[in-house]
Amino acid sequence: MAKGTIRLADVAKAAGVSQGTASNVFSRPDVVRDEVRAHVLETAKRLGYAGPSLTGRLLRAGKVNAIGVAAVEPLAYFFDDPWARALLAAISQVCDASGTGLALVSAKDRQKLDWNIKSALVDGFILLCVEGGEKLVHLTRERQLPFIALALNDEDASIPSISVDNLGGAAVAARHLAELGHRHFAVLATELSDDHLGPVGISDIDRAIYSTSRDRALGYWQALEAFGIRREDVPIYETINDKPSVEAGLDYLFSALEPPTAILAMSDNIALLTINWLRARGLSVPQDISVIGFDGVPEGGMVEPGLTTMAQPFAEIARCAVQAVLHDAVPAERKMIGVTLVVRGSTAAPKS
Repeated sequence: MAKGTIRLADVAKAAGVSQGTASNVFSRPDVVRDEVRAHVLETAKRLGYAGPSLTGRLLRAGKVNAIGVAAVEPLAYFFDDPWARALLAAISQVCDASGTGLALVSAKDRQKLDWNIKSALVDGFILLCVEGGEKLVHLTRERQLPFIALALNDEDASIPSISVDNLGGAAVAARHLAELGHRHFAVLATELSDDHLGPVGISDIDRAIYSTSRDRALGYWQALEAFGIRREDVPIYETINDKPSVEAGLDYLFSALEPPTAILAMSDNIALLTINWLRARGLSVPQDISVIGFDGVPEGGMVEPGLTTMAQPFAEIARCAVQAVLHDAVPAERKMIGVTLVVRGSTAAPKS
């Protein structure tokens, strides 16, 4: 008999005991006489039987006390991206407090992602929907487990989600710089559409498929219009939130006849890359250029100067998401959480 096919019933038969007794040896050894337990264990070892499947036992129990965090990205995304890293750290702290396990479910390839989500041993999912959110939602719904989406770009009200006030937060960011006296702005945007980067216009914002980026652009515009600054006078460069595309955007923006005195970055990652680019070219932040980000990642407080940003309440987002999934209390309506302006050293009045 091949070792891989050995079942508990085979061990019981070979040991000359009932299947119930054999089961007790592995699950309730204290109720079995020592000599019987030793005999059954020796028989199991000889046949190559390692014991009942823990996976099967957990599935039969209906709960595994673990949450999956999923993204349409390689696994390195959870550790390389500052926003994902900060959010994952907050989720981990909530899970630690309740003794809940955490599984990272990720893959850029559709087939691998499909398999990873279907095979994950979890009670539900938290979806990081910065990119490919509709794919994650579709695959997770097939599992018929509780899930909640974060940073969802889809406006389908039937999808349970927690989001931040991107429009209102962006308006506060732009207003902060305008009140300091800035009148020459530029925006370094996160993705607006698939497979595109470069300068974008007003119509591109209106057609954007990623609502997070669109709402932040609209928030900037709304605030700046109150200071007499027209939409068409604020150049926007779409990046993919990485160093090459951000630096290409900065090359473009600072080649203009009248470069900006203030940069509105749609992510802290973009803002931090911008500060490094400016410093490498002998430009001082904030004396020459003011920079404001959006996210509130820990790295923003570690640089010099510290990054002014719109901070997301990661701890609150994590607590709401974990409780919704773990206690099968997913909200019927989409939940929006506000962001907070954190003023540090990267913004100041422009040179007179």
